[in-house]
Amino acid sequence: MGMHDYDSSQNQGGGGFIFGLLAGAAIGAGIGMLLAPKSGAELREQLSGQANDLADKASQQYRRAAGAASDIADRGRDLYGTARDAVSRGSKEAQRYVRDTANTVSDEMDDLRDSASEPIQGSRS
Repeated sequence: MGMHDYDSSQNQGGGGFIFGLLAGAAIGAGIGMLLAPKSGAELREQLSGQANDLADKASQQYRRAAGAASDIADRGRDLYGTARDAVSRGSKEAQRYVRDTANTVSDEMDDLRDSASEPIQGSRS
């Protein structure tokens, strides 16, 4: 695997951490703005701007997670197809081997039967 391959064991829980970080930042900013001496219109405008920023960041994270999930699903389908093809080839090879072996054994049995039914030369009757 390359250095940049996705390793789910290293990234488990990353989405929860990011969500918690963003939620904590939003709550902290909201409390700070509520306690700051500003007019109602300024406060609403600032809260609206930060809410939009937070929504944009959440949307970006969702798109990244969806893209990663899609990539992982595609790789899983590819691996499944490769494994299915390998099993199919192996099964066909096994069938061919059994058929060839059975034909060889049958031919050898026919040869033995034929040689057993031939009269032995040099014997006296």
